[in-house]
Amino acid sequence: MIKGNVEGVRDSILAELDTIYSMSVEKGKLVSPEIVALITDITRVINREISVSIDRKGKILEVAIGDSNSVELPILEISSKKLSGVKVIHTHPNGYSKLSMIDISALLKLKLDAILAIGVGETEITGVNIGYCKIENQELVYEEIENLSLDKVMSTDYLDKVLEIESELRKSDVIEDDSEYAIVVGVDSEESLDELEELARACDVNVAGRIFQKIKRIDNIFYIGSGKVRELALLRQIKNANLIIFDEELSGVQIKNLEAVTGCKVIDRTILILEIFARRARTREAKIQVELAQLKYRSQRLIGLGSIMSRTGGGIGTKGPGEKKLEIDRRRIKDEIFALRQELEKIKKIRALQRTKRESSGIPRVSLVGYTNVGKSTLRNLLVEMYPSDNTVKKEAVFAENMLFATLDATTRTMVLPDKRVTALTDTVGFVRKLPHDLIEAFKSTLEEVIFSDLLVHLVDASSDTVVQQIKSVENVLTELGAIDKPTILALNKCDVATDEQIEKLKELYNHMDIVEISAKNEINIDLLMDKITTSLPRTMKRVELLIPYSDSSINAYLHRNAIIESESYEADGTLIIATVSDEVYNKCSNFIIKEI
Repeated sequence: MIKGNVEGVRDSILAELDTIYSMSVEKGKLVSPEIVALITDITRVINREISVSIDRKGKILEVAIGDSNSVELPILEISSKKLSGVKVIHTHPNGYSKLSMIDISALLKLKLDAILAIGVGETEITGVNIGYCKIENQELVYEEIENLSLDKVMSTDYLDKVLEIESELRKSDVIEDDSEYAIVVGVDSEESLDELEELARACDVNVAGRIFQKIKRIDNIFYIGSGKVRELALLRQIKNANLIIFDEELSGVQIKNLEAVTGCKVIDRTILILEIFARRARTREAKIQVELAQLKYRSQRLIGLGSIMSRTGGGIGTKGPGEKKLEIDRRRIKDEIFALRQELEKIKKIRALQRTKRESSGIPRVSLVGYTNVGKSTLRNLLVEMYPSDNTVKKEAVFAENMLFATLDATTRTMVLPDKRVTALTDTVGFVRKLPHDLIEAFKSTLEEVIFSDLLVHLVDASSDTVVQQIKSVENVLTELGAIDKPTILALNKCDVATDEQIEKLKELYNHMDIVEISAKNEINIDLLMDKITTSLPRTMKRVELLIPYSDSSINAYLHRNAIIESESYEADGTLIIATVSDEVYNKCSNFIIKEI
């Protein structure tokens, strides 16, 4: 039985491949000429990789259409101190015999005896590369023997080498290094590349090197020029990196071509951001939003996302639906997108109902917006702690940490303004330059809190060298949401570490805005910020004193449901209540109002 991606392959070809099971390989040899001839000929016909797994006795265990990852073998733990006893021979229809990141991952994770990649050209074999496990500095790594002729491969007796590796395994306390070491590549600006490094670190990736190139036009094959790709491949080898991250969005074909030349997993900025979101999402809504964005991204790039969809590859890009196999076709993804949207709509209705309740109560709404990692969650926690309302005291603080996208889930809490009005304060997901459009679309239900706010507090890191670009990025997202014209306070955070020149420059550039200098971490000018929020919010609430006769207990219950009760005492003539009420409640209870306070 032929496994893997057999969809669309003629039965006659499958039957021809099935004859491999009746073949065998001489003990000690890597492969037989008959097997190589058959799988290379069929590769040219179907333009897909073909993998054959063989045990040490030369018995054919499995034949699969697809990459080396299609071979269904158990993943061995390094503690077993042995290899799997299986070698995998597979073709590369692109003509490159260099081991791909999937090949290397399969070799190390499955503890293969060896892995062979046969480059299949239009008329002949372009070369064969062999990968073996090896121990280096107490770590399990790989070595690759490149550009061998077919005759050299046929004459190789690999068993001595395999037994030597297993002997080393038994003698060493070997550890597996699952860390990811990346080369970052950019064409936009050095500042954008710096931010990409920060995004990589937020995903626990070690940045081993960087390449920046100014290009006049995008290369459809590699995105950057072919000469730069060769430089990138060399730098990856020198730095021993196992990941390449591009600062721009790549097509599926570009990813496939880059992986073929560099022999390394390649991702782009969008995949990286989606991965961070997948790791940080906590609520069911946030997880659905991330998965929706991931599926929409992958539905347009099913061709070429080999190492990202890899079962053994691990690392960035494999959270959530990333672990599913490449054979997921567009129809199935479309069905999943539809189901996720349906579930998101249900959550959206609940959120809308909660919003309606807040609107009917007349409570003004304030949203904290800004670039990622500028201190929004820190400020939110501080304001709720310093100006708590009765129902906020017991609420826990949101996660605030010095990392990009620490907050993904919009949280709304109430606080009391200096004039005793209660307001709803919402902390939103941080923005970033080149934020993927699919992600904005997926998170629109969360970001609607911004749309329906009465006031925005745009928090910026005044000490950042790229603060102006960050402000522009946030304004771009607000424009896309249709919230750019909302009343806004520009809060210059970290004023205690920013220079006077940085502060003055921002005041000069944004002199048309209401500006306040603050430090959320060191609690500087927080009272001044609250005064500005108080004066900027519309006065739709009134603070009143009411006397409700005991015979009208229904009014008392109505007030408890629809107003903010500050105090309540029982007098001889009825219940004396001091409350903050909306215009609707004010009109309905006007007969019981003693005075406005």
